[in-house]
Amino acid sequence: MDPFVFHNPTKLIFGKGQNESLVNEVKNFGNHVLLVYGGGSIKQNGLYDYVITQLKEADIKITELAGVEPNPRLTTVRKGIELCRSNDIDLVLAVGGGSVIDASKAIVVGAKSEADIWDIIKKKAQPTDALPLGTILTLAATGSEMNAGSVITNWETNEKLGWGSPFSFPKFSILDPKNTISVPEDQTVYGIVDMMSHVIEAYFHKAENTILQDKIMESILLTVMETAPKLLEDLTNEEHRETILYCGTMALNGITQMGLRGDWATHNMEHAVSAVYDIPHAGGLAILFPHWLRYTLDEKISRHVQLATRVLGVEPTGKTDEDIALEGIEKLSAFWTSLGAPNRLADYKIDESQIDKMASLASNRGAFGNFKPLEKEDVTKILTAAL
Repeated sequence: MDPFVFHNPTKLIFGKGQNESLVNEVKNFGNHVLLVYGGGSIKQNGLYDYVITQLKEADIKITELAGVEPNPRLTTVRKGIELCRSNDIDLVLAVGGGSVIDASKAIVVGAKSEADIWDIIKKKAQPTDALPLGTILTLAATGSEMNAGSVITNWETNEKLGWGSPFSFPKFSILDPKNTISVPEDQTVYGIVDMMSHVIEAYFHKAENTILQDKIMESILLTVMETAPKLLEDLTNEEHRETILYCGTMALNGITQMGLRGDWATHNMEHAVSAVYDIPHAGGLAILFPHWLRYTLDEKISRHVQLATRVLGVEPTGKTDEDIALEGIEKLSAFWTSLGAPNRLADYKIDESQIDKMASLASNRGAFGNFKPLEKEDVTKILTAAL
């Protein structure tokens, strides 16, 4: 494995009843909170009222930023930054899923920087500080509750960029499975695909002697695949929600990538697609990942074979490595489809008209992908195959 340093400063507060820890955590940072949330689902399920009541009873002042988009916009981030600066905010509290947390990460960094937040996201400037960030997670999916990563969309330039900073880790994250029970079926499916995709991105690496890392990743994938169908049969089952919630966090809190560099090309391609078409991120991943896997069969096929046999249940006897790998890819795609995920770009009414633009956006920083570097021509082929 590669030499590494691991540091994750986020305090994870996980399990049934952990909402009750909110006030004590907030009080560690001050008495004025910017409450950030999305389209209003937390008002429908009662979580909004709970948070407001708890904070007010503790004499904590609240300023609100509502309406964070599923692909969070730079314009919304800038609104949050201005609210922090003009209201002397002590802590940003993100209550929602990955999009709300991603936007909040950009807000806390931007609020303490003289540079424009988009320059920081584009790596033209470096952050030096951030406001504290706390989260209450309502959707098992992105893992943003326990990492530094964030993805922000600049709709004016059709750029959707991932970024991160040592300053963008949440100080604490509260994960109570009951906060996810009201998540509808389609969003539950997208979350499952997203967390599996995070693990698969890490799984395709070129480091040697990663015995434990591989088995950790395989166990997460197997646990998700075992639990997901049960959860979709009973969306209110708190135990299944708890299992999936934990898997989502473990998939992208850094544990799986100790001593290795995952690929991440598929995420980059999907960001280009959803920057143009504004589709659900995980829906795009479900479509693109099988095509990326087929396209990379000539690159260390042993990784494909290992995934197929250890996770996807392919029987290898009497088959070539290519046969095993292809069968594994088909099983992965079929599993996601069985859950209700899309499998063609046409499912989102995407045709060939914007292929060149999406390929250009994906490759505008040059070749990308650590397992198999991709150029614009490669992206064009993958996107075309996915139509």
